[in-house]
Amino acid sequence: MSLTNKVLVVEDDSTVRGFLTEALSYWGYQVGATGTGRGALDLLRNQLFDAVLCDIRMPDMDGIELLRQIKRHDPSVEVLMITGFPMVNTAVEALKLGAYDYITKPLTAEDLRSLMGQVMRRHSRNGSRLEKSPAVNDLVGASPQMERIREMIVKVAAVDSPVLIEGESGTGKELAAAALHRLSLRSSGPFVPVNCSAIPADLLESELFGHTRGAFSGAVADTPGLFRSADGGTMFLDEVTELPPALQVKLLRVLQDLEIRPVGSARSHAVDVRILAATNRRLTDAVKDGSLRDDLFYRLDVVRIEMPPLRERRADIPILVDHFLRQLNQHFDREVTGLVPEAMAALTAYDFPGNVRELANLLERAYALGARGEIVLADLPALSARPRADARFQELPTLAQAERELIIKALRLHDNNKDQAARALGISRQTLYRRLKEYSPGSW
Repeated sequence: MSLTNKVLVVEDDSTVRGFLTEALSYWGYQVGATGTGRGALDLLRNQLFDAVLCDIRMPDMDGIELLRQIKRHDPSVEVLMITGFPMVNTAVEALKLGAYDYITKPLTAEDLRSLMGQVMRRHSRNGSRLEKSPAVNDLVGASPQMERIREMIVKVAAVDSPVLIEGESGTGKELAAAALHRLSLRSSGPFVPVNCSAIPADLLESELFGHTRGAFSGAVADTPGLFRSADGGTMFLDEVTELPPALQVKLLRVLQDLEIRPVGSARSHAVDVRILAATNRRLTDAVKDGSLRDDLFYRLDVVRIEMPPLRERRADIPILVDHFLRQLNQHFDREVTGLVPEAMAALTAYDFPGNVRELANLLERAYALGARGEIVLADLPALSARPRADARFQELPTLAQAERELIIKALRLHDNNKDQAARALGISRQTLYRRLKEYSPGSW
């Protein structure tokens, strides 16, 4: 049994809790146990668990509410609901909220062992790769911003309208696009992401639309292009503002006519593709400076999703850390249980210009450098060497320095007229003279 197979038992009946804990430990699982919902949430905040066995009825919190909070905290945790009072409506609600299964007491050891094997196999499949195909729950975070984004994705996934996704680099724009695809009616078709800034401008047209043999030097065979490869599915154009103006015209034609014409061909080909586009710039700014055609902007801007930078949702950082540690533990076959308070405080204070991607890279680097047990600040050398969010406060002037600078500016603005400067500052003439004597008289 892998050390990463950790199970949390939440059961208010001490006899049942003891049976479950003893059986799971015997089978090789690492087990945590508590008799309350609030105790479960405390344990989940401080430790990594792969699965939770949860009673429906508890003294302090309904099991359904606990399930809801567990999934909000970490959607990858598998939850197995247990009850001695089966009710159809409760079972349906539990499954809708993401429970793996809903089982009734009394439990036999054989049934429990079989179920836990199934749970762990599913958990392993879902979390075995660092870069797995995302669903909406892969947009990790419990902040109001992430809740709104998930709700928006669910609402618009079923329609074929274009979607614009704005956000800084590393905020998860491709995750959002892939979630839109997987939740859409096109989910059985291809999802084709294209980074428009990564392909040389002179190759973009043939990459997107294809080319015929002999269309240009080196075109030795007909090539269908990425749009035709995405037929029946979704095309995700990242950094769409990097498309040259001539290609923006052709993209507009695809949106209007659902046809593409390969380079060197006189024939057009129908394509059935939903287009999602993203940029790390404000689209309205790109239109103003001419890097994005306004007609293309209006055609793409049917639905807009804005991915927030990590510094605007710092409360999600511990949740993201748990999410990445779980993946990294499996990837490196290691058991890192969390971060010491100093390291977590440094993470939450840091502004993360690279956003979620930078956070993931910092943690993976710690593993690569040999981190085990708990990650300490020394395991994050790149972070400790960079300025943190709270470093700005160390650069603030003192009140005396700020007041002196303000008086200097007022005097300069009013040509050294002390009466006018005092009125502008909202102080009396006497106060101004007193301050002038206090702050290096020779400098005035």
